[in-house]
Amino acid sequence: MSGVNYVTKETLDSMRDELTQLKTKGRSEIAKAISEAREKGDLKENAEYDAAKEAQGMHEAKIAVLENAIATARIVAADAIDTSKVSVLCKVTITNLANKKTLTYQLVSESEADLKLGKISVTSPIGKGLLGKKVGEEANILAPNGNNMKFKIEQISI
Repeated sequence: MSGVNYVTKETLDSMRDELTQLKTKGRSEIAKAISEAREKGDLKENAEYDAAKEAQGMHEAKIAVLENAIATARIVAADAIDTSKVSVLCKVTITNLANKKTLTYQLVSESEADLKLGKISVTSPIGKGLLGKKVGEEANILAPNGNNMKFKIEQISI
């Protein structure tokens, strides 16, 4: 992730809690697994040791990503959001003009995106296409599969 990462205060607190857990309990569990694997003999042919070292690398990468997300985080308060146009943390109701299906999404940062919860990233194609639009405007969005999609902005709220 690069640039500014817009999040709510609750999300930032959650990210900090997860980072603390990863740096303390997570690191100690991995160190214990490496130590136990090391005790089992020759490290050249020790699959447990290799797996533990790989897990350690993945764990440290996750810590680095989370540290970067926290470092670039900017808290956005709900009362400071302008609902005259689509922006970060807005809930926007759109109608797909091709099939007349109406959907509501909340535009969030990459770290908060969860389609099952109706939260899409502002860096996704749909998120980028909706940013700055006002109620009644149409957004033409080029989907990753090459299709052009048209949405009409029906409502913007918090």
